[in-house]
Amino acid sequence: MSDARIEVTDALGRRTVVLDKATFTIGRRSVNDLQLTGTDVSRDHAEILRGDGHYLVRDRGSRCGTYVNGAQVTERRLVHGDKIQVGRTAGAQLVFLLNDKPAPTDSKSGASSIVGGFRQIATLLEALRGLGSSRVLDEVLTLVMDAAIDLTGAERGFVMLASERGELETKIARMRGRMSLGGTRFDTSRKIPEQVFATGKEMVIADLPEGNFADAHLATIAHGIRHVLCVPLLLVRYVDQPGAPIESRPTGVLYLDSREKGTLLSPTTRAALETLAAEAAVAIENARLYREAIEKGRIDEELRMASQIQQALLPRSRTRGSFYDASGTSIACRAIGGDFFEYIDLPDGSFGLALGDVSGKGPPAALLTAMLQGIFSTQSFAPVEPAEMLSRVNRALIARGIESRFATIFFAILRADGRLTYCNAGQNPPLLFSAEGVRKLETGGMIVGLFPHATYEQEEIQLRPGDMVAVYSDGVSEALNPAGDEYGDERLESAIAPNWLEPSDVVLQSLLASVRAFAQGAPQNDDVTAVIVRFTPTRK
Repeated sequence: MSDARIEVTDALGRRTVVLDKATFTIGRRSVNDLQLTGTDVSRDHAEILRGDGHYLVRDRGSRCGTYVNGAQVTERRLVHGDKIQVGRTAGAQLVFLLNDKPAPTDSKSGASSIVGGFRQIATLLEALRGLGSSRVLDEVLTLVMDAAIDLTGAERGFVMLASERGELETKIARMRGRMSLGGTRFDTSRKIPEQVFATGKEMVIADLPEGNFADAHLATIAHGIRHVLCVPLLLVRYVDQPGAPIESRPTGVLYLDSREKGTLLSPTTRAALETLAAEAAVAIENARLYREAIEKGRIDEELRMASQIQQALLPRSRTRGSFYDASGTSIACRAIGGDFFEYIDLPDGSFGLALGDVSGKGPPAALLTAMLQGIFSTQSFAPVEPAEMLSRVNRALIARGIESRFATIFFAILRADGRLTYCNAGQNPPLLFSAEGVRKLETGGMIVGLFPHATYEQEEIQLRPGDMVAVYSDGVSEALNPAGDEYGDERLESAIAPNWLEPSDVVLQSLLASVRAFAQGAPQNDDVTAVIVRFTPTRK
């Protein structure tokens, strides 16, 4: 029997996964052999079984189903070239291949980067659920609209949401080049968005002046519009259990039009837009509900919920591998904060670590930290050296044009042989503890998000067994006591030095205890975030 593989194309790019196990699992949980993201993907979604000379795909009781070549299946024998879809939307493309046969050609593969980039935005929106303020709805709507226009090449777009009376109201109007249209008046025919809203089904119209739709859409044609793509924003309610009822209701529409066709009407574009609409509907609804909660005076409860969600986005406090032991925490000075840390398991077996501090506080800062976490999480499939990674983050922040939003970030990669490569973009210099003493890790560059042509450097140092690095935000070193004195770097080093050979979680807790004792309960003005990582090559 020939060995088999799956060719996966999603937001992380295109990669091949070998089916080298008798039972190969697929789902949203990290313990699965193939981890996929998206609201359609269940925690334990599907599995591929090998036996009796063939391969079998089996749904594991997922809420949104498993499909082979477009048909929903409970169990099906696979043949070379079968296309597997996990969930209702085609966020990830899976093709089953046998190693002794060539991969089938697919005319859509050239557009995989477009779909992948759009899926990354949809995944970001999923991460942003529940975070917000009175401005979050506008921020999410702008993000959705600009992304849709960038992908499709449309000249302009509108997001229309249902009012309490069930009538569509234009909430945002944007045009190519990330520019706002004057006002939010929808000055073309309303028949298309109203029909999409009423039916919950997308509508695609090409060549309006020559088609059968000309008489019904004279107002649209008068503006020179030839091509229209409109998709519903559907809010889906379900539970992650087999056989549970699935309900959906339209909350609005995403409307795009253009005088030139471009990629607006291609099947790949339409599939990607459907994926975004599904993710955006939930993010928009949560942002709208959050704003209503503020207006109704339920701020405290909503902030508590947002805090829980933000903490859930952080990795577990302690993680250990064959050559490292790391522990981290982030304590917001308000309900939600602007600090983050992230662990990354790289494809070559190396361990990545990022710690960042976003300017500002509250929901806007939390929104940006969620985005940065999403960017760093892609490292687990497409590793980049630290200096280049921070250059990319810098360009990404500037490209989005987020006013007064910048961040300090430390990013490092620790390899199994003890080589530590790092880049420090304006973050407090981490401390390296070793038998030779303590040194600061300062190589890098300026904070990210300010200057488009900023350059970054990296340094590679050789760690010895037992060496330890303490990474921390300025909320630690600048913690205040009731007299207004700062904790300072010297106290931080003194708090760690007696315990630096202890396990990472012990060192972290001793540092936090020292900061708490110094602060004596005084209110703090910044988030407290710290990560301790030790090189432990002999650990079994």
